[in-house]
Amino acid sequence: MIKSEFIATIAPSAVKDMLLTGVPASLTIAQAALESNWGSSGLTRQANNLFGIKGKGTAGSVTMPTTEYVQGKPIKVNAAFRAYFNWYESIADHSKLILRGTRDKPTRYHGVLNADYKTACHEIWKGGYATDPNYPTKLISIIEQYKLHQYDKREGGDEPMTKEERAMFEELQSTVKQQAEWIKEQKELANMPCPEWAKDAFKFYKPYIADETGSYDFWRQLVINFRKETGMTVKK
Repeated sequence: MIKSEFIATIAPSAVKDMLLTGVPASLTIAQAALESNWGSSGLTRQANNLFGIKGKGTAGSVTMPTTEYVQGKPIKVNAAFRAYFNWYESIADHSKLILRGTRDKPTRYHGVLNADYKTACHEIWKGGYATDPNYPTKLISIIEQYKLHQYDKREGGDEPMTKEERAMFEELQSTVKQQAEWIKEQKELANMPCPEWAKDAFKFYKPYIADETGSYDFWRQLVINFRKETGMTVKK
């Protein structure tokens, strides 16, 4: 597949996905081109994985060699990469990754959303998507050489979402909201005051506790230790 065919094939899906998620179509196309070597990489041919995303996809996973940068130096390693049934699934999963981030940092890639192409290229790298220090420069070069930024704006404005697209968008938004609530809950649990069920244990260990707040796991472990010390058992 020549480069113009690759762009023509992937652009409609990238634009449609941009309207749903806010991930610039230019970034999606450029990353797909760079990561898949314009659709010719072994990972893309074997697993329809355009973006080099690791893990398990809709069609399982495949193990492939890859280059990682450690302290600026390239090294070869084997890794499990996600496999898909088609390219559109790969594009959709790429945007989900940007929207959801990682468990430890759901907003890891949010600097990309609705950003201009140069900002998006730098933000995706800052978020840790790739370890290559030249990653943003390579993406920007592809976008400008092939004028991919034209896909970030559509004449006449955004087209209305279909019923199916709206459902997909609402599902993604719901997931992001749930993750944000989970993080907030975890932060609150990390500084919760002594709960009622741990007060006996707190009184027992109070001379050794400097702070009267802690995580749920801290209070739970304190109760377990207290029961071991005193020989108490849980009433059934």
